[in-house]
Amino acid sequence: MAETNLITADKLARAREVEFVESFGYSVQKLLDALGVTRKIAKQAGTVLKTYKAKGTLEDGNVAEGETIPLSLYETEAVDWAEITLKKWRKATSAEAIIEKGFDQAVSMTTDEMLRDVQRGIRSDFFNFLATGTGKASGATFQAAIAQAWGQLQVLFDTDNVDSVYFLNPMDVADYLGTANISLQTAFGMSYIENFIGLGTVMLNSNVPQGTIYATAKDNLVLYYVPTNGADLGNAFNFTSDVTGYVGIHEESDYTNLTASDTVVNGMALFAEMIDGVVVATISGE
Repeated sequence: MAETNLITADKLARAREVEFVESFGYSVQKLLDALGVTRKIAKQAGTVLKTYKAKGTLEDGNVAEGETIPLSLYETEAVDWAEITLKKWRKATSAEAIIEKGFDQAVSMTTDEMLRDVQRGIRSDFFNFLATGTGKASGATFQAAIAQAWGQLQVLFDTDNVDSVYFLNPMDVADYLGTANISLQTAFGMSYIENFIGLGTVMLNSNVPQGTIYATAKDNLVLYYVPTNGADLGNAFNFTSDVTGYVGIHEESDYTNLTASDTVVNGMALFAEMIDGVVVATISGE
């Protein structure tokens, strides 16, 4: 009979799974905080995400005494978003690799790199989406271009205070950062600067094409995701996840071929509710 609190291989595997999901969840939350994302929508089984856009015409408010006030006609129309995809990855480490390299290098290090690759894919999808923005701006330098993007956002959102976020290639601001007294922070594999030249938050990543700036209002950003600890997945599969459910992992040993297998699932999309509220600015000068 095993002793109480005996550390077994299953407990060690569980600990590695917990460390994986907590690291991922912390990184995602740090990104969401930097972007100011407050709307996080978990997909429910059998549902489709819809947003609604209101449009209409305001009638003339100059109505003569005793006259009937004309009705202003407004209506809402549904906008369907593309169905979110649950992505799946798996890796297996052979017993021979574990013997040769040691467990930490053969399994743990490769699992950490797998996590980084999942994050890279999410970032890449997000920037590909931003590139479809319909707002346009340009400026001779990055400072001029970002200022023009800021101006476009003030017009597009027409509110008293637009909290803006900008996405740039690091090479476009390298010279400026080399001489400016600015504090860089990191989140989800991206560097960012808060209150950059008084215009808003700037995120730096090489996924943004050089000479291009993406800009939008923070309130326009939404996170849509498949909760790996919900959506009925838990009824069929045993994934370890944290309270957020952003990512799930399951580690097991396969004795039929002597491999240590890791299966990771994630379904997550960052998008802008209003695509016409995403400005793509061009740095046109040298």
